[in-house]
Amino acid sequence: MEAEVDVARAHAPAPAAAGEAALRALRGSLRGDLLVPGDPGYDEARRVHNALVDRRPALIVRCAAAGDVRAAVLFARERGWHPAVRGGGHSVAGHSVCDGGMVIDLSPMRGVRVDPAARLARAEGGVTWGELDRQTQAFGLATPGGIVSTTGVAGLTLGGGVGWLVRRHGLACDNLVAAEVVTAGGEILRASADEHPELFWALRGGGGNFGVVTAFTFRLHPVGTVLGGMVLYPRGRAREVLRFYRDFAPGAPDALTTSAGLLTSPEGVPLVALVACWAGPLAEGEAALRPLRTFAPPLADGIGPLPFARMQRLMDEAFPPGRRNYWKSDFLRELPDAAVDAVVEHAARAPSPHTAVLLESYTGAAARVAHDATAYPHRGAPYNLHLFAAWTDPAGDAGNVRWAREAREALRPFSTGGVYVNFLGDEGEARVRAAYGANHARLARAKRAYDPLNLFRRNQNVRPEG
Repeated sequence: MEAEVDVARAHAPAPAAAGEAALRALRGSLRGDLLVPGDPGYDEARRVHNALVDRRPALIVRCAAAGDVRAAVLFARERGWHPAVRGGGHSVAGHSVCDGGMVIDLSPMRGVRVDPAARLARAEGGVTWGELDRQTQAFGLATPGGIVSTTGVAGLTLGGGVGWLVRRHGLACDNLVAAEVVTAGGEILRASADEHPELFWALRGGGGNFGVVTAFTFRLHPVGTVLGGMVLYPRGRAREVLRFYRDFAPGAPDALTTSAGLLTSPEGVPLVALVACWAGPLAEGEAALRPLRTFAPPLADGIGPLPFARMQRLMDEAFPPGRRNYWKSDFLRELPDAAVDAVVEHAARAPSPHTAVLLESYTGAAARVAHDATAYPHRGAPYNLHLFAAWTDPAGDAGNVRWAREAREALRPFSTGGVYVNFLGDEGEARVRAAYGANHARLARAKRAYDPLNLFRRNQNVRPEG
């Protein structure tokens, strides 16, 4: 079992006073707000999605524009602080907040601009996927996002970005066409295929290692009504359902993205769910989804036509803010019966009814991108395993963490050795390297070019080469 560390605490600066004059000067330079402990709104601003994370920064800079971000970066750099950067605040490892240092909070930056003729959307760094979807769907357009609408656009995209359009249109990072970035040196750069192309490459999967992205420009696709929802089966049929999923999902048409989950209903009933999103002609979708809906008698079939924005909200209730979360994840090279058995057996032992086990298969468009075309490297793994331990009582911390670790150990023999960086906790440098895979060395060179002092290290950190 790997040793785990809390990087955000390990790199916390000494709580040296910044000085009242310096704070006044910083506050006066901002369009946004500067919060310190005791200020109205401070406690709300330091809260993140994962209630297991409870940290108290010395300063929270609530940025209104890229100029505020630049001022905050330079202020931190001058003092040798390593700022935490908050977009949507969903980092399960708690990298969005810190103890004793500075948080650069992008959440006030919520602007979205859609160009329907060019099929492009520009979203500022604090935008959530639900907010972006509402604006793009007004024109019948969308870009691949996540599976929870409250997730921030920034963190998800910088880590790759897997969602309901992944097999049809690829990852979120595959659809990024430009980014506005504040670097560790305080420069405001535009990164694209033509401008700072190596930085652009690194941003598409390399996380927050290279600067603070204050705006993202995405390619949009025609997506309106989809065929989506859940089919629920009793937990007693979990092995049968997962074996069906193993055989069905990888060969499905590109328009169909699916996942399989072992979960518990709000009424306390253990279930196995098949979740599907068909982003193509609805008549063709009915035929493509028929096997998933009829291979065995379901308890409930909730699949039907719905707006894509509603599909994006389908999983929101399963991942609310305020629960304690501890996640494990691995890419699987195969899903033999022994792996299915391990998934079912460990799901049955979960100490919390809020815990879920999710299996995703995203071949299709995302898998046809070369592993080194973007910083996101995991293009060939047929399955992605997520162990979402979630609970509410602090007394359950040890038991729920132990469950996730033991379940991951049981499935490790089937792993490719890789892991999706957006589901990675603070698990040490070896796991960070596993997340970036064959692209790690190139990322380290880009880090040397854009952040040689490793100012941005509160993340799944890539150290500068040399």
